[in-house]
Amino acid sequence: MGEVSPSGATALDQPLAHLRGVGPERATQLARLGLHSLGDLLAHRPRRYEDRRWLSTIAELRLGTTASSRGRIVAQGLKRWRHGQRSLFEMILDDHTGRLHCRWWNLPYLERHYQVGAEVIVFGKLTSLRPPTLDHPEAEVVEPGEETSVHLQRIVPVYPLTEGLPQRWLRTLVWRALESHAGQIPEPWPGRPLPDLPSRAQAFQQLHFPDELATAERARQRLALDEFIDLQLAIQRRRQSFEARATAWPCAGDNRLIRPFLARLGYTLTAAQTRVLRELRGALAGPLPMRRLLQGDVGSGKTAVAACAALMTIESGHAVVLMAPTEILAEQHYRTFRAWFDPLDVPVAIRTGSRRDNAPAPAAQALPGHASPPLAPGLTVGTHALIEADFQIERLGLVIIDEQHKFGVSQRERLVRKGHYPHLLVLTATPIPRTLGLTLYDDLDVSTIDELPAGRGLVRTFVRGAASLPKVWEFVRAQLAAGRQAYVVYPRIEEGDLATGLKALREEFGRVSTVLAPHRTGLLHGQLPAAAKEQVMAAFRAREIHVLVATSVIEVGVDVPNATLMVIENADHYGLAQLHQLRGRIGRGPHPAYCILIASARTLAARQRLRVLERTTDGFRLAEEDLRLRGPGELLGQAQSGFPRLHFGSLTDDLPLIQQARAWVRERLARASDPQAWQPPASC
Repeated sequence: MGEVSPSGATALDQPLAHLRGVGPERATQLARLGLHSLGDLLAHRPRRYEDRRWLSTIAELRLGTTASSRGRIVAQGLKRWRHGQRSLFEMILDDHTGRLHCRWWNLPYLERHYQVGAEVIVFGKLTSLRPPTLDHPEAEVVEPGEETSVHLQRIVPVYPLTEGLPQRWLRTLVWRALESHAGQIPEPWPGRPLPDLPSRAQAFQQLHFPDELATAERARQRLALDEFIDLQLAIQRRRQSFEARATAWPCAGDNRLIRPFLARLGYTLTAAQTRVLRELRGALAGPLPMRRLLQGDVGSGKTAVAACAALMTIESGHAVVLMAPTEILAEQHYRTFRAWFDPLDVPVAIRTGSRRDNAPAPAAQALPGHASPPLAPGLTVGTHALIEADFQIERLGLVIIDEQHKFGVSQRERLVRKGHYPHLLVLTATPIPRTLGLTLYDDLDVSTIDELPAGRGLVRTFVRGAASLPKVWEFVRAQLAAGRQAYVVYPRIEEGDLATGLKALREEFGRVSTVLAPHRTGLLHGQLPAAAKEQVMAAFRAREIHVLVATSVIEVGVDVPNATLMVIENADHYGLAQLHQLRGRIGRGPHPAYCILIASARTLAARQRLRVLERTTDGFRLAEEDLRLRGPGELLGQAQSGFPRLHFGSLTDDLPLIQQARAWVRERLARASDPQAWQPPASC
């Protein structure tokens, strides 16, 4: 292990400006890449590798095939036009088997970097045979010195760069840093078994300069394991700390409200809903405040289960708040819970940016420094307005967060702090892939409703090109004539983009109204005032509006059983999870439902991604597929605030490493006499 200073710093903490060859200008360039210390430099992961053990001759290059080649510049020049605003730089390489033309558009500064007579390595895909041509290849000048050992006759790393920073210079810097400091790289957890994985020092060496590509992957896995251990340690320590200081309100209830509620509900809960209710009752009766994620596909009945949890809490003499991400969803919850709870004499209030209606409650004095009096035990539904300082509530026993991925962790915590360790139930209709469940949401227990209620209409999904729109509108008109209703969804409110084909709601509303006449259309988007939104939704529910032309603001919570059609324009610009959420607005009644995705997907991958929606309505399968295709960003949403950046770990592919890290940290924490004092031996 490397030397550790009394402050805990290691050789990896030394500034890059201390390394040989790093002057002020280079230090500034490295800083633009976020590289400030030796540790940052070694964690600067290559974006790909070139196998320069076998370079292709120019004569061996094949059309459409990516390869590396080497030659000497025999000619180069820069051509400008449009008064110098456009340019083309071209150089010609010769390797005695042929000549290769390399071209770059609008990069005139390259003329200064490549001179006739210089030897160059290029990497790219041949775009023409007459003459052999590479457009915008990666190119690197061969210079005397360390070429054979560092830049040639080996697998070489290719790094992300910034303007003015040459690939060869950065590669040399990493090589020298490893030569000088590899023996000073500490092991963060000495004694930890590492089956089939290198040491940390070996991992950095193999990551940057591997003997084989498989070696580089094993090095990445080792460094990813370190990241996942750090992440699991933070998550599990936080949970241990919470459990050590928190005491729970007993909120399991006595059934005096739940029994009449279920009797009036009009349908029997599914076996999955009943199982989850038993889990919630056990957690609400436990010695620790409940921290639980309830996931279930669209239409699986999460709201009814949440209502039962709320009634258990209210039976126990405590208040409940429910926070929704939009006013539309909050208003819908308010109406739903009023219909359910009014017959039980349970007060329901709403608090949004535009509404501050309190439920009927005994007179109460306002708390000092606050504008509104505390509410009596009951349910308060709201949006972000619930987080505001002037909202206070007595005896808060349960916080419910609907569509939790729309909120940040800090927002969730601000609402929870309105009470003294209230129970927490977060709901999501976007099922959580296992890797995210073990990382981002590992501080929550998970309950899953994996069964849909009976009596729902079958939803069929079709992917169609823009050329099919006339037939699509004909089908929609036929369904409207049969008494059904429809949604038409656009990705933007205004100002479509001709270059990308993106359509805008305001521009298309008139066309949709004309093509579907005489059926009445309504307009709904996030920029409408709250009263206007509610007016449009009320007219749609009352069937006074037959077609709702909207943005994805209808993605969550909108429930109109007679709406059985959805047309989504520019569907290839949405993620699978979001399309599935939108599709969940239909098929909520007994009639067959149809979701038609209009897309001009130009690539095979984009078309295949949408075809997944045709094959399955299983949100769990779609969430895993969305994570695989798009990465975690779309699924993390605002919740990723404060989530550490992973240099080496992949939330898409590294489930075994995450499980290994989780098990190891749990075992180590269980053996530690003082978990809070357990620290890695060095900053690594």
